[in-house]
Amino acid sequence: MPSSPFARKGRSLLPGQRAELTVINADGSGREVILVADEIIEAPNWHPDGDTLVFNAGGEIWRINTDGSGLKKIPTGDIVDLNNDHVLSPDGKTIYLSNQKDGALYAVGIAGGAPRLVSNKHETPFHYYLHGVSPDNSTLSYVAVEGRGDHVRVNMFTIPTRGGADHRLSDVNYPNDGPEYSPDGKWIYFNSERDAKRPGHAQCYRMRPDGTGIEQLTHDERVNWFPHPSPDGTQYVYISYPTGTTGHPQNKPVQLKIMPPDGSSHREVVALFGGQGTINVNSWAPDSKRFAYVAYPVMN
Repeated sequence: MPSSPFARKGRSLLPGQRAELTVINADGSGREVILVADEIIEAPNWHPDGDTLVFNAGGEIWRINTDGSGLKKIPTGDIVDLNNDHVLSPDGKTIYLSNQKDGALYAVGIAGGAPRLVSNKHETPFHYYLHGVSPDNSTLSYVAVEGRGDHVRVNMFTIPTRGGADHRLSDVNYPNDGPEYSPDGKWIYFNSERDAKRPGHAQCYRMRPDGTGIEQLTHDERVNWFPHPSPDGTQYVYISYPTGTTGHPQNKPVQLKIMPPDGSSHREVVALFGGQGTINVNSWAPDSKRFAYVAYPVMN
């Protein structure tokens, strides 16, 4: 396998492992690997133009055409420790980014440039992890890791895209993650351990944008994370871990599943070796027929 241009930062691949940026139809057909890398790549977004994927690798943001051509780094100024929680504005002109080093949120143009700080400074530890943007591009939804040591909590918030006050949606001691707006803006979908009978047993939920009206959407023994809406709002893809998994780790046999908005049915699209980085952010094509993900197979 040829050497990739991506920096090595954070976790590394296992011996004999590779990262495969993959596109698949929602019915499970037409699986196509468009990029193979010998370093960690993660979390593809599908640009609204339909022809481009945006992903992160080595703390940087990259773009590639959906036919595998045109690989190019997007410059982000002096923030070069980006994690895999990033979203695109509905018009595709802006990338909203989570920076690992300072725990802050930034915005940068799709062509790159000097980043604009979106988030706020806090007196106590408060690390932002971005997951969603409202359909009108006015509001970002995220989780914050609050506190330190034995007093860490992970709760859900929103913040204006132009900057402004953080608005708390949850104030609980159990983990929550992945808050993402529905295309009509009437719901925020997320995963949570709010009804867990054992540590780590996350399920998928939805709530109103003010944090009320919570509804559980998955009810099984597996561990379910990151429900992502298709642009037409008719289906949600999520990642399903084996029973007993804690958190959303890498290197697990996982399934990508699809459900309707109300969670009334569930079907497997593809099984793969992956987890962390596979589908952390929304990766639906604008036609709602395909989505992208990253698999991490071990070849020997």
